[in-house]
Amino acid sequence: MFERFTERALNVVSESQRFAVSMECSEVTPEHLLLALVSEAKGVSLKIFRMYGVNTEGIKKEIDKYLVTGIKKGENIPFSHSYKEVLKHTLDLASKSGNTNILFEHLFLSVITDKNSNVQTILNKFDFDYYASRDILSKLVQKKIKRLEHPETEDDNIKSSFESVYEGEALSGVFDRAVSKLSAKGYEILGTEQIIASILETPNSELVQTINKYGLNSENFDSKLAEQQSRQAEYEGKKIIFTPNAFLMMNTAFQTAKELGSSEITPEHIILSLLKNKKGIAYDIIKSLGINGAQLSEEILKPIEKQMPETLSIMKLAKEEARRIGRNIVGTEMFLLGIIAEGTSVAFEVLNDLEITLKDARIVVENLVGYGNEYFENDIMFTNRAKRVLERAWLSAKKLNKHKIEAVDLLLAILDEPTSLAMKALDQLGVDSVEIRHGINKG
Repeated sequence: MFERFTERALNVVSESQRFAVSMECSEVTPEHLLLALVSEAKGVSLKIFRMYGVNTEGIKKEIDKYLVTGIKKGENIPFSHSYKEVLKHTLDLASKSGNTNILFEHLFLSVITDKNSNVQTILNKFDFDYYASRDILSKLVQKKIKRLEHPETEDDNIKSSFESVYEGEALSGVFDRAVSKLSAKGYEILGTEQIIASILETPNSELVQTINKYGLNSENFDSKLAEQQSRQAEYEGKKIIFTPNAFLMMNTAFQTAKELGSSEITPEHIILSLLKNKKGIAYDIIKSLGINGAQLSEEILKPIEKQMPETLSIMKLAKEEARRIGRNIVGTEMFLLGIIAEGTSVAFEVLNDLEITLKDARIVVENLVGYGNEYFENDIMFTNRAKRVLERAWLSAKKLNKHKIEAVDLLLAILDEPTSLAMKALDQLGVDSVEIRHGINKG
């Protein structure tokens, strides 16, 4: 049965089991499932709980009044009969709504309508409105059967090139040192370990000082590197100038730079991409030192986000727009919404002068792409066309010797994709590329 559950739904079931074990109960009950739903709620479901002041602590306090605890029976305690009935009802709800998968919202619906447990009694303490919540959730799952494949997910095999990374001032010294290390070892192919080791040799940089705080420095990295018996962790594909994992790291760094609004790749982008890909000798060393990659990434991002380049703000807003309609895919149309939502750039002013509003643009975009099938907090992907637009904006900014990609570079790159969804949206909003280019040139 659980093979039909989405990852989020499955996490809720697992969390309910964990709660039952931690509370030393003899069975996993619907009350534990309710607690797990509150704990794991995101998006609309989280808003529903917050509307009635429902939170994990409050629910747990109420649940404790109804459950018999202190009967610990190990880690694998069974589901109660009422829990199994809730799961059965969940399957029925999914079938009726036309979904092949069991979603978080199906579990939510099933629990709040369960009358064989104390769930409704507990929620009554919070003045929870079952009927209003049921209507919202029902519309949500019904909407999901209208899911469309994103029109820009065409497989046109766009490939990024990053030959120009060597020209960037931020990396010239890094690669000089990395190549020296390569020669000293007698290797012919550059790996993640040489690149990261050379980055760590600039102790006065803000990035390296941040990394040092997490327990990684040039000395312990070199020490761990000396323990490596082979470079097998670097070879998972075709051999090129870089090892395959170093190539992957640099490609990801290139994409990261663009998404963060930078017109050049910096050591920060390389470290972030290494921590994201989790591959290669350099990452193995970081992992062996017990460093929390997620926390380190957040720390590295703080000074970048503090500067808040226009494109970084637009990328964040574009992702939020995608999540708003239940999508984990960002296309050019989301870039357009991000530019409008950012609201301060020259590109925004041009669109604003043409009387394009966020409200109207959202309606047009929703009609073009439809609603998605889940509510995503992470793992937002870009369509190939969106990547191409980003790359064109990056090249434009670089050509003009800008340090950052500006919103206007992004808007101009969109105009060069006449068949993109963003251009279709602009057409439906009654504007064309000539008017936009005129507005940009005038500004």
